[in-house]
Amino acid sequence: MILTSTQTILVIISGGIVGFTLGLLGGGGSILAIPLLLYFVGIRDAHVVIGTSALAVAANAYINLISHWRAGHVAWKPAVAFAIPGVVGAFAGSSLGKLVPDKPLLSLFAILMIVIAVLMIRPKKSKAASHPQGQQGELATAVPRYEFHWARVITGGFIVGMLSGFFGIGGGFLIVPGLVFSAGLPMIMAIGSSLFSVGTFGLTTAVSYALSGLVDWVVVLEFIGGGIIGGLIGALLAGKLSKQQRTLNYIFAIIIIVVAIYMLVINLRTLHL
Repeated sequence: MILTSTQTILVIISGGIVGFTLGLLGGGGSILAIPLLLYFVGIRDAHVVIGTSALAVAANAYINLISHWRAGHVAWKPAVAFAIPGVVGAFAGSSLGKLVPDKPLLSLFAILMIVIAVLMIRPKKSKAASHPQGQQGELATAVPRYEFHWARVITGGFIVGMLSGFFGIGGGFLIVPGLVFSAGLPMIMAIGSSLFSVGTFGLTTAVSYALSGLVDWVVVLEFIGGGIIGGLIGALLAGKLSKQQRTLNYIFAIIIIVVAIYMLVINLRTLHL
């Protein structure tokens, strides 16, 4: 697909918006990749958008995984064990997603966006619960301890991977609680470890779509480039706005809901429902 010079600029801006959101809030931004490429940039083929955004999300996740790994926030055994069945699920989900027509698929995606927005603003557990402390007051993540349940890990990985592949999203909002539930990881370890699955699921989905010729490689590079710049800016502001993060989550959730409603109206109207 050949983009105009204006569309190229819009792709970079879109990547910047997603990267900025991820850097500022630590998650959720990837959900905007698909509507931005569809309605802001103007790429008409929803399946090309899904395959392209999946690869961009995967690259972003792997980049962020490195910093979490260096900080000691990645538990590799649960991360890999969750990702392996998830790859099978992601391939199955992406294969199924390619068979679904654009409008119904985008309508389902819009509903998923609303679910994610609600999850973002629901009451969080206290920090004490998320970061258990030892006798000396040090975070328990200094010496990670977790209870590994193979059945939960395999089942959870497959289900989350299938959803990720079907919609072409990273799925971090499902992977983090999945790792907490199946492997007993502390929240910070679950967040760091989830990035391996986010990247792997996204890469699997992208490969599936690429084999069908549904990935625009130029758009991927432009989107990632914008995402790196936006991520750096978001990360710089994150510390300054940390006290307002709850408010920022609410604002971002409202934006997601508004975009989702717009997508539902557009696509359901086309379906004459």
